[in-house]
Amino acid sequence: MGLASSMGLGIALTRPERQVVVFDGDGSLLMNLGGLTTLARYRPRNLVHVVFDNESLLSVGGFPTATSTGSDLAAIAAAAGVPRTATVRTLDEFTRAFDEALGAGDLTTLVAKVEAAGPSKYVTDLSLLENRFQFQRYLARSG
Repeated sequence: MGLASSMGLGIALTRPERQVVVFDGDGSLLMNLGGLTTLARYRPRNLVHVVFDNESLLSVGGFPTATSTGSDLAAIAAAAGVPRTATVRTLDEFTRAFDEALGAGDLTTLVAKVEAAGPSKYVTDLSLLENRFQFQRYLARSG
């Protein structure tokens, strides 16, 4: 948690021929706000950073995040130097903004305001360690 954008940055910089999309959460991004300045510094034109902002730390019980009291992640990203930022609130707005971001050819942070709803428990078929190795194998094969 907190390093999704940093991992995406590393992939985008080492694989400039690929379009990289990072899916992040508000709580995760708030844990590593400095990552936004690093994204802006290196400005990979092949990276789209999508932040799903449900204004809570849903995975650990639903505690409110700073966005629930007014912190604006798109404005923070813009102030950090990310060249393209937007906040969307509907599925139509998201679809339009996401398609534009993919076609823009420039670093984008797209904040999607979403409801704080999720599964009653989080289950995966892969252990976290195996998930890591599977991701590495995918990147190696697709290179």
